[in-house]
Amino acid sequence: MKKIVITLAVTFTLGILMSSCKKDYICKCTKTYTGNSSTVDTDYSQYTYKDTRTNAESRCNANNDSGSDFFGDYSVNCEIQ
Repeated sequence: MKKIVITLAVTFTLGILMSSCKKDYICKCTKTYTGNSSTVDTDYSQYTYKDTRTNAESRCNANNDSGSDFFGDYSVNCEIQ
């Protein structure tokens, strides 16, 4: 009887670990230009991550950036949708 309970407990635990909450999360990024009293938002990029929500958010946030180019100063802000 003890072996059956242990086997069921191990099987149940493995089942939970194997079916983690990985699913597709969409990361959308916008690029915002600032300058001369105006701001312009544009859709910048979109990524799909098949992962847990925490990992997907972390990977998405790693795409945040700021700098300047020909059009002026910008910031890139990415969020899970």
